[in-house]
Amino acid sequence: MIWIANGLVALVAALHVYFLVLEMFLWTRPLGLKTFRNTPEKAQDSAVLAANQGLYNGFLAAGLIWGLLHPDPGLAWQIKAFFLVCVIVAGVYGAATVSNRILYVQAAPAALALILLWLA
Repeated sequence: MIWIANGLVALVAALHVYFLVLEMFLWTRPLGLKTFRNTPEKAQDSAVLAANQGLYNGFLAAGLIWGLLHPDPGLAWQIKAFFLVCVIVAGVYGAATVSNRILYVQAAPAALALILLWLA
């Protein structure tokens, strides 16, 4: 069970690395415009804010990766649980303030990973 939980934690980390790339480097490019349903003008005006948001997603990914790599299983569990809860809170807030899609793309995978982590 721990392998499945860790696999989901790794997936959530990978998603947040992808969000970092989208928000920091591709925000004003065609993929970023399509993904976030922005116009070029709106994307250009919000690029600095998006880059900041991308950086925070990178911190979430780094924390999850830290938890996956930590040699002490007890501390690793706590690190992963903390950062998964952070992802869930960010996803719920994003769903409430920006788009319901965020609940499914960000919060749901993290919630599933957290449940499996608890069961492991």
